[in-house]
Amino acid sequence: MRHLNLAKFRATRLETAPFTYMIVPGFLKSDSLRAVNATFPTIGKGGSFPLESVDARAIIKDVINELDGPEFEAAVSEKFSVALSGKPKMYSLRGYVRNKDGQIHTDSRDKIITVLLYLNEKWPHPEARLRLLFNGNDLDNYAAEIAPEEGNLLVFRRAENSWHGHSPFEGQRRSLQMNWMTSDASRGFHALRHKLSAAIKWVGPQ
Repeated sequence: MRHLNLAKFRATRLETAPFTYMIVPGFLKSDSLRAVNATFPTIGKGGSFPLESVDARAIIKDVINELDGPEFEAAVSEKFSVALSGKPKMYSLRGYVRNKDGQIHTDSRDKIITVLLYLNEKWPHPEARLRLLFNGNDLDNYAAEIAPEEGNLLVFRRAENSWHGHSPFEGQRRSLQMNWMTSDASRGFHALRHKLSAAIKWVGPQ
């Protein structure tokens, strides 16, 4: 693969406590990360944005094509022992985080697998590092923490206890989220919500 280090993904151990997840440092190759940031859309507001908001020349679309392919799907399916073939997928971009973002949650029940690919080249801040939690009320009781930088990847299987969140921060924080969904209907609902959100926020090429 041109952009993604699938060998590193396959070599990474799957963690099972407090829920099923894996963290792959540098999953997006360093040259690709720089290219993504050079063509990333300017997102000056919080919230998620659908891919229709992104200029076709943006390198992030090439990265998404690799995530969307059968090799990555097969690797995730094998690692998590879950059948993903034929399940609908949804993608969204974030480029800016608000102080109110990052509150502890588990993800909605119509999501099977969540994939988060972090796109900041460096993250020097102690805040807004995603934590995978042992419960739904204590951000300091965590099993793992991931900095939103250097092409780091987080993949987890949604569960009733898949608690995660981060401390408050206001500023640029770039990420791509991908989900395998339970049905086309659920994907359509989330996509519509993101489109309505994007309609009131400005997004454009840098």
